[in-house]
Amino acid sequence: MTTKPKIIISSLDTIRLEKLMEALPDSAFPGKDDLEAELARAEVVDPEKIPSTVVTMNSTVRFSIESTSQEFYLTLVYPKDVDAKGGTISILAPVGSALLGLSQGDEIEWPKPGGGMLQVRIEEVTYQPERSGEYLR
Repeated sequence: MTTKPKIIISSLDTIRLEKLMEALPDSAFPGKDDLEAELARAEVVDPEKIPSTVVTMNSTVRFSIESTSQEFYLTLVYPKDVDAKGGTISILAPVGSALLGLSQGDEIEWPKPGGGMLQVRIEEVTYQPERSGEYLR
């Protein structure tokens, strides 16, 4: 069994995500149990104490695909902020839930279009609201 990496989440993100999950019917969010499990196992800290290398809500992350060294960027957002043109991933998507609280250097499996999985590495958190002193987002 693979050990899940340690995750750190800000207390503000925790409160906002709990409110979001309470507002959604279970049928609208099949990954609710997974997100609740991630929140339950997370180390919750004050936003001012979040390490600058941790993925928080509204963080932009540079990823690399292990097999090709190809890189891409995504911003982890709340469902209302998803951009249909790409560039964002909802916290309600399974991969979005898995990203929250991870750190630079962590790796996750990412579903490939058409099936299968890719090994993806978090290379850099290029933007993090907490690092920029933005707590009311």
